[in-house]
Parts: sequence; structure tokens; C-alpha cells
Amino acid sequence: MGEYGIGQSVSRFEDPRLLRGAGRYVNDVSLSRQTYAYFLRSPHAHATITAIDIAAAKAAPGVLAVLTEADVAADKLGTTKVALPRKRADGSPLFSRPHPGLARGRVRFVGDPVALVVAETLAEAKDAVDLIEVEYEALPSVTDTAATVLPGAARVWDENPDNVSHIFETGNKAAADAAFASAAHIVKSHYVISRVFAQYMEPRGAIGSYDSSDERYTLHADVQYAHRVRDMLAQNIFKIPETQVRVIVGDVGGGFGTKGWQYVEHRLVLWASKKIGRPVKWCCERSEAMMSDEHGRDVIADAELALDADGKFLGLRVHTISNVGAYLSSDRNMLATFGSLGALVGVYDIPAAYAHLTVAFSNSPATAPYRGAGRPEAIYIIERLIEDAARQLGMDRIELRKKNLIPPAKLPYKTPLGGLNYDCGDFPAIMERGLAFGDVAGFAARKAESEKRGLLRGLGIANAIERAAGPGAEYAELRFSTGGQATLLMGTIHQGQGHETTFKQIAIEKLGMAPSDIRFVNGDTDMVAFGTGTNGSRSTVIGGTAVTMAAEKIIVKATKIAAHLLEAAEADITFADGKFSIPGTDRSLSLKEVARAAFAPNKLPKGMEPGLYETGTFSPSQDTYPNGCHVCEVEVDSETGQVTIERYSVVDDVGTVINPKLLKGQIHGGVAQGLGQVLMERVSYDPDSGQLLSASFMDYAMPHAAHFCDIAIESRPVPTKLNPLGAKGAGEAGTVGALPAAMLAILDALAPLGVAEFDMPATPDRVWHAIQAARPAA
Repeated sequence: MGEYGIGQSVSRFEDPRLLRGAGRYVNDVSLSRQTYAYFLRSPHAHATITAIDIAAAKAAPGVLAVLTEADVAADKLGTTKVALPRKRADGSPLFSRPHPGLARGRVRFVGDPVALVVAETLAEAKDAVDLIEVEYEALPSVTDTAATVLPGAARVWDENPDNVSHIFETGNKAAADAAFASAAHIVKSHYVISRVFAQYMEPRGAIGSYDSSDERYTLHADVQYAHRVRDMLAQNIFKIPETQVRVIVGDVGGGFGTKGWQYVEHRLVLWASKKIGRPVKWCCERSEAMMSDEHGRDVIADAELALDADGKFLGLRVHTISNVGAYLSSDRNMLATFGSLGALVGVYDIPAAYAHLTVAFSNSPATAPYRGAGRPEAIYIIERLIEDAARQLGMDRIELRKKNLIPPAKLPYKTPLGGLNYDCGDFPAIMERGLAFGDVAGFAARKAESEKRGLLRGLGIANAIERAAGPGAEYAELRFSTGGQATLLMGTIHQGQGHETTFKQIAIEKLGMAPSDIRFVNGDTDMVAFGTGTNGSRSTVIGGTAVTMAAEKIIVKATKIAAHLLEAAEADITFADGKFSIPGTDRSLSLKEVARAAFAPNKLPKGMEPGLYETGTFSPSQDTYPNGCHVCEVEVDSETGQVTIERYSVVDDVGTVINPKLLKGQIHGGVAQGLGQVLMERVSYDPDSGQLLSASFMDYAMPHAAHFCDIAIESRPVPTKLNPLGAKGAGEAGTVGALPAAMLAILDALAPLGVAEFDMPATPDRVWHAIQAARPAA
């Protein structure tokens, strides 16, 4: 495998420039004659715009344009749209309303963009926004997910009186009902999974530039899907050929799914640039981000599990409500709502299952995929339900899980929800190793030691599985230069995962080149021919396979050239460690030498096209299923409600591990985001006014390093045969297991005090109040 090949813990090649401050984030980009944009956003959760006066703002110093929805309508800008064929309960088509770009007649959440000011400086743009006079007529609002579908709830859209966009069902209801009818035990529970926000290192930004000479738009943005942004802008917004739009993505300061492709600011800065004839730059401020960006999670679930007398699972029924905010602009806003349902059975052999989803509107920003995109919610529901079953029925929670795990002999295993096809894995072995690695056997002694110090100690165990790397093509190109160096062009977009290192390692493994001889390029739709982008733990699995395919094509052509140069038969040439050789002789050529010769027609076989550049495009036949066992231990101070994470361990199966160091970084980051949600993170609204109560870090609690313990990780890969790398994906695995493992540990600690039901976040005040409420009963 070599020093830099697959399986080596190579330090990230991109780190030196990033640590020196030499990264190129969207806010680092400045264009000639650049102007600045700032938005006027709604202070109301729901209100009619009865009048808007922009005269004073237009006359303010430095102002170049003040734009409202009337201008959007006059220029006939398009919108995104929903394509998935979903229906309401009565069989009618789903109800959806895309965001028009700027609020049209009514604002529907705090932060809804109302007007756009473009000025010579940012300060002048801000000053002018303050001069815009808007008259609002406040309307009733609804932000709480459970309240959205209650009779009499405020209507987000007048023409949609029940606030329901659509429903979605999966599984076999009749079979599930029959299983419950025959069950010896039925356990029912209600769970609330809070709304959270990605809180990336760099808030979003966009710079739009229109070149009238060739009628072409260029967008600089920190998005995860450059080509999809280009296609959306061309096809849906401006209705022009894709060749008239270029999207450039540099370094992205965190994405986590939230920096998707449909934000209105992208189209508006391009549109404004065309109107004023100069580039327009907008950079979201931290105080603006939570009002303007998509949120994550926000699900409530009523779940029930049917068991026989021996504790074998017979059936599962789950009803969920997913809050998608005020606007349903594209399929993206729906992905996390239904994408999670298939994973509700987890790694357990449940013969019959049925899931029913209600997608509801509220007066809040749209929700969309956030690290895990529904899979953390699904595993949270099934693992909490199993834990509740063990407690209510007096069964051992570990043995109950072991008894119901899908055995390797049943793989491939088609689940009863959505027909997911678990192709490979060893779930019992992963759990056994997880219990040993987390030293569950020693928990009782640690619990006793905590009690001596007056603290409660709890243990949480969660078996996680996620649906990753779904079908969808990804592109790679290897382009050699006349000097023998290569450029690797990728359709995926890095946001801190270490793509440059990972993809180079795969290319090095195949081609035996030095890292310094490979240049990495992504994020420019003019340079990279195609790309689906980065989401769903797909980059290594699909993009890495595309690199493998391109490299193999390079080797095929280069072998022909080497055979010609060495005056040998092609069959007599071997390639290893970057060299073409004739076994048994000292005659050989390096790949670099062959690449140079590829551009000299007189050195090539007759009829061969000069040059050495190949592409690979891969689309898998089905999803992969990374899985793992998470073990968490917490201490709780019953006098203060303070929760401390004391121990955390993960045994994972993400298939072939390309870089163990980067894998651990991905797992660490995912676990941290899951623990943050359980312990403290929550987007909060006032239920009466709909006002956002957590718009800054003063109110939205973010975890620090001190909130975590060491996170121990061990890999036990079972490579998949669905791609030549054997990789399954890892980017979201940590979050999928962390939500249930941490919450189960907290509930285990609180159980002796009589706390049986508790929902995230486990902030000290909420834990303390739960303890006080339970003490009389205890």
C-alpha cells in the first residue's frame, strides 16, 4: 500500500495552507468593482406586508439598488420546485410553496427576506436597510411541531387549512397490525427530537457577477453541490443554458448538509449584478444565519413495539410528524423526513413494520438534511423504544438487543420498511466487540464509585446503522501534463473532510505517484465536467470509485505506451509501485516517463491518440450500510442537573478504511454534533409570538471541548462488494449513534429517581426540573 496509499494514516495534505490562514473561503474572494448586499428581514413570524416605502433607502449615500418582490416579479425570476410525487391523506397532490426569493405579500418566519439593498460599501447597505419603512399587520403564528396539526392552529398558508403538506407511508400496515394483535407485550412511547442548526465555522456567502459581453453569470459560493447549483440557476431561475452559468466553490467552512443548493441569496446576488452591471457580494453574519438558513431535525414520533413472551420482536409501528418550516421549495426539504423511515428497524430482525409520516408547515425556516439526514432520528427512535421495552418488561436491555439482532446468515437482508437491502455486515460481532471495547462489564464498579461521590452514573448502548452513498453518479478525471504530473479533478466538494488527502491516497495506491505530483481540483463547474456533490456519506464510496476507474484507464493506455517504448509485448509488461517493467530484466519506465512520452506522437504506437487523460463516472446499484456500536457513560449531579460525559467508545464498520486518522476525525466530529444536540443545542421559539429565542451564541448553547471526554474508536470493517474499494461511507456515522447512546445513558442515570420520560436537550435546568417532578412519585 506504500507510505501514502490506502489504509495509511496520512496527515491531511490540505492542512498546512489552512493552518497558515492561506485558505480561500468565500469571504476571502473580492472582485473588481465589487459592491455589497444586505437584506431587510422580517421581524415577525407571520404578518401581511401592507405597505413598503423604499424611497429614503434609494436616496441614501452609496446605494445602487433597492430591490423588492415587485422587482423579482417584474423580471420574472423563476423558483425551485418539488418533483417527488407525494400526496395528502385524501389522495390529492402534496401542498408546496417555494420561496419566491423575496417575501411576496406576506412574511412567514422571523428572518424571511423582504428587501435587498446593494451599495458601494457594506456599512452603506446596512444604513440604507434601516431607512426602508415596512408596515406589517401581524397574524397568528405556529412554530411548535406538535401544535402545527392541531385543530384551530394558525394557518401558515390560507389555502392549506390543516398545515399538512403531505403524508408518506412505508411498510406493510396489515402485517404490522397482525403482529401487534398476536403480541404478548406492546410497548408505546412518545419522543421529541429537537430542531437544531449546523453552526458551521463560516456562515454562508455568495458573490454574483454578470458579464454582459458573453451574457454569463458567475457565482462564488460555499455550497456542497456546485453542478446542481448551476443547473438549478440555469433551468429554474434564469431559464438559460447551463453553459451560461459558472459556479466556483473554494474552501467551505463546514457544511454538514445545511449548505445545500437552493438558497435564495444565490439567485439574488446574480440577478442584482446584472441589474447594476457590477459584482455583488453578500456574506451572512452570525446573527443572521439562524434566521436565514435551513435548520435540521425537528421530529416528533409515536412509536410502538410488539414482542412475544420471550422478548422476540414481532412488529413495529411508528407515526412521525416532521416540521419543514414555512416554505417547501424542493425535494431537498423533504429528504430527511422520509429518508429516515427505512432505518427505523435498525439492525434488528423485525418481521413486520409500518411507518406513517406527516409533513407539516410552521412559521419557521425550512428544514433540510443535517448530518445524518434522518438516520440519527430513526436510530434514536428504535433504540429508545427497545430501552423502554426492557425497562417496562423487566428484561435485560443488552440481552434483548442481542436476541433480536439480524444474524450474518440472514444477509443480505431486506427490511420491512422501504425494502432497504443490508448487503453485508456482522451486527452481533460488532455489538460484542462494542461491549468489550466500552468495558461494559466494569460499569457496575464505576457506578458504585460515582455514587460514593454523590453522583448518578448511567450507561447507554446503541446499535447504529445508516443508509449511505445512495445511487447517483460521481465524476473523477485524471489529467496528465506534458511534464508527467497529474491533475485530479473531482465532482464532489470538500467542506473539511479531507477530500484532497483521501482521493490522492486512492490515486497513489493505484498509480504509485508521489503526492507532490498530483494536483487536486474541485468546485469549479467550468473545470470539472460533472459532479453530484457531497452529501449522504457518498464521497469516498462513489467519488473514490470514480478515481479508481479513471486510474485503471490510465494504466491500460500507459501500459500500451510502455510496451511500445520497451519494445515488448503488452502482455509482458507489469505495473507496480509506479513503474512499468519487464519481469526478469532490469528494463523499466516510470509512469511519469510514460506520461511525458504520451505527448510525443513519434514515441507512440501507430494510430494512438496522443495525451494521457481519463475519466471515471460511477453510480452504485444501491446504498451501502455503515454500522456500529456506541457505548456512552455519563454522570449526573442530581442537585444541579449537570450532565457530564465520562466515557464514550465506538466500534464501527464503515467498510474499507482509506485513512484511519481521517476516519477517526469524522467519527469524532459526528459524535460531537450528536452529543451537542443531546446536551444543549436547540433552536427555540416563543410559542405565542413565534419570535426566535436562540439567534446567537448567547442563547443557542454550543458544546466546547471541555464538554467531551476522550472518544475511543475501533474499526472492524466488513468490506462491501458494491464497489471496488469495499467502502461504505463514514461522514455521518458518528452522529447516527451518538443521539441515542447519550440520551440512553442520561435516562439510565436518572432511572433510580423515577425519571422515565425525558426529551432532549438535557440542559442542567431541564434535568433538574425532571428530577424534581419525579421525586414525589419515587
